[in-house]
Amino acid sequence: MSFRRTRAIARKEFLHILRDVRSLLAAIAQPVLMLLLFGYALSLDVDRIPTIVYDLDRTPVSDSLIKDFRGSRYFEIVEEARDYRPIEKAMDSRKALLGVVIPKDYSRNLASGKDTQVQLLLDGSDSNTASIAMGYAEGLIQAYAQRQRDRAQIERTGATVGLPVEPRVRVWYNTDLVSRDYIVPGLIAVILMIIAALLTSLTIAREWENGTMEQLLSTPVRPVEMALGKLSAYFVLGIVDMLIALAVGVGVFHVPMKGSWTLLFASSCVFLFGALSWGIFISAMNRSQLNAYQFSTLTSFLPAFLLSGFIYSIGNMPYIIQFVALFVPARYFINIIKGVFLKGTGLELLWFDFLLLVIYGLGVFYFATKKLRQKVA
Repeated sequence: MSFRRTRAIARKEFLHILRDVRSLLAAIAQPVLMLLLFGYALSLDVDRIPTIVYDLDRTPVSDSLIKDFRGSRYFEIVEEARDYRPIEKAMDSRKALLGVVIPKDYSRNLASGKDTQVQLLLDGSDSNTASIAMGYAEGLIQAYAQRQRDRAQIERTGATVGLPVEPRVRVWYNTDLVSRDYIVPGLIAVILMIIAALLTSLTIAREWENGTMEQLLSTPVRPVEMALGKLSAYFVLGIVDMLIALAVGVGVFHVPMKGSWTLLFASSCVFLFGALSWGIFISAMNRSQLNAYQFSTLTSFLPAFLLSGFIYSIGNMPYIIQFVALFVPARYFINIIKGVFLKGTGLELLWFDFLLLVIYGLGVFYFATKKLRQKVA
């Protein structure tokens, strides 16, 4: 392999990138736009749940319960109903997700220590959000009921009966339970996979469509030199995209960075090399840029978004899908980047994921050069 020929191919690709100003600006701006769009719009936090209250008791006790709902950041009282019809109508029009119905004898039963109930009506169209909202509402109602019973117990006996077990919750790593801190690091991995694969998936196919491939074939350039030359040019652009994504994630969204920058940069370079090699492999398979683009989108965006653990837990997927997810490289890079960002995990725990990325990158590059050699021959 000749370094001189490899450098010449890399220089050729650099000049092509710099001359195509629109594509260059799109490649640089796309990570920022995706991060801003997904970072602000995509949220797994369930708060300010639109709620309608139907109070049949109408006592200071029930009014105090309603004030607890108003004071909680998880609920937003949009209406106080006089019967069930407004609740049904609001849920049908998606103006409310939760309906809270306080029965007539609520305060009396609560003061006497009897079992009392509060009816919760939920729109189960979005089952995940409904389940979370139900948990929040049940917790708030139970905490309020316990305070009222303690107060009544003090008035009757002068003492309270403590709970047999007092839970004390301590959240590690993402202490504020902000979904953005969970989404943004994974989104950086998804962006790198998409940008890298799309950038290089068109490079060989473009040579065939423009008729310049025959000129390259007439030179002594070998397939491995052609692959490395083209890859190195887009590798630099990928590094720029990665640094921009990291700057936006840390500077704009204030995602805490608790681990090693060196490990993060090294793993990003290894993952980027594998993603670019996959793009070269796709481009070597297709002589049409349209086919290369479609195949790249199918094999990079969808797996990286759906099967990497970026949002959806792989453990909850069917076993056959979990098996397919084993071959998605973004999954292992997301494990690394989330571990480094949120937990400060080092290579002593992440070495296996790092090793799999190295194997993936070298393996895909080997098959890309082999496929390119077949095309050249």
